[in-house]
Order: sequence, then structure tokens, then C-alpha cells
Amino acid sequence: MNKAISACVNKYATFTGRASRSEYWFFYLFYIIVYIVGIIIGALVGSSFVMYLFILPFVLPLFAAGIRRIHDTGKSGWFILIPFYNLVLMCTPGNTTTNAYGEPVA
Repeated sequence: MNKAISACVNKYATFTGRASRSEYWFFYLFYIIVYIVGIIIGALVGSSFVMYLFILPFVLPLFAAGIRRIHDTGKSGWFILIPFYNLVLMCTPGNTTTNAYGEPVA
């Protein structure tokens, strides 16, 4: 498992601290792959319930990683609720110095 993916899974519901762009986007890619696998298996089985068994365990860590990613830019995690601005923050390079949310992520 990728180091970034395991970091997000280990910080399952940790909304404090910071996450680098690569950590967030690798976990997001992992989530999309799990989502597609869930859709395929759900279609083969004939039940959308199976798809939810695949994706629901990863919704909370994806949300937490998103908040930590926004923290890396020096902004409040509440900005995740603003639809397009949160995408801009997810793509913005993080602060290279210590900010209110902690030390820079290596």
C-alpha cells in the first residue's frame, strides 16, 4: 500500500494537522479505484448495496484528509464546504513553514 494511502487510513478520523498534496490526491485516486471496483462488483452481484460496502468505510478518511489538506494551505477546514474554492485549495501548494495547524508535511 502506498505510504500516502496508509497515512490517510491510519489517520482515519483525524481532522487536525496537515496533509500534503500528494497524500491527499493519492488517497483520492485510491478512493476512486475502490469506488469503481465497488460499482463493478455491485453490478455483477446485482445489488447496489455491495457498492456501498466498498465506499462507505473510506468516506470519513477522505473528508478528514481533505480538511488536513486545506490546513496545509493555512486556511480553516471549514472551507471544504465551499464547492469550487475547496478544489482550488486542494491544488494549491502548502505552506513551507509552520502555520496554525502544525509543522509542514514532508
